Amino acid sequence: MCLGGFMRILDLDIETAPNTVHCWGLFNQNIPLTRLLGSGYTMCWSAKWHGTKKVIFDSLYHSPEKQMLKGIHELLDEADVVVHYNGTKFDIPTLNKEFVSNGMLPPSPYKQVDLYRVVRKNFKFPSNKLEYVLEALKVGSKIKGLTYDVWLGCMEGDQKSWKLMERYNKRDVTVLEKLYDRLRPWIQSHPNYGLYSSLDRPVCTNCGSHNLHSRGYSRTKTQMYRRFRCSNCGTWSRSRFTEVDQELRNRILVQEV
Repeated sequence: MCLGGFMRILDLDIETAPNTVHCWGLFNQNIPLTRLLGSGYTMCWSAKWHGTKKVIFDSLYHSPEKQMLKGIHELLDEADVVVHYNGTKFDIPTLNKEFVSNGMLPPSPYKQVDLYRVVRKNFKFPSNKLEYVLEALKVGSKIKGLTYDVWLGCMEGDQKSWKLMERYNKRDVTVLEKLYDRLRPWIQSHPNYGLYSSLDRPVCTNCGSHNLHSRGYSRTKTQMYRRFRCSNCGTWSRSRFTEVDQELRNRILVQEV
């Protein structure tokens, strides 16, 4: 019996303002807290429920700070999985800092798929920057040409800068979705779709498709499992139950003693 419905996957990207400091040098500086004038903060966020067309966006230009944060907090609260690029170290901790600073409780627990970690673990690209990986795999591109002046303009409330920032932030989420689809069969620790599927037959762990084809066996030292490949996304998986009966398993164990 399946207790789940379907997996809700949220693609997410944020943009932040820089820290503001006083300093005397420009290279290899160790800046003490006494010279910190202002901490960086979330300027805007963009999110998209995977597989839908609508891109959701909010910013400090469009909403008061707490209202902006409440919007992304509610989306995270609904998500089963959050997909991002280097968000494990940046986006999520940054948002959590904003939540706790504004007296908000944590959203309900969710799993994270950090595509930056997937790229770094599986491939040897000359650069792991999102812009390079997107173009190397021909799945899209970031908006080019945005300079630091756009961030400064947004911090000063410039309308033209905010229009550029919104386009930039939204594009990052749409190309993130495409990259996720491309990398899906390479994600070894992907949350298991089988726990959310309402189907009464096996499904692909990474995409939920039931179009699985048996392709040999996966063997451990004492067990043997039927191996499958998803015809939809290409993910490899294996059966939950061993193909080795108890008598054969005992013989294997005896031989290894």
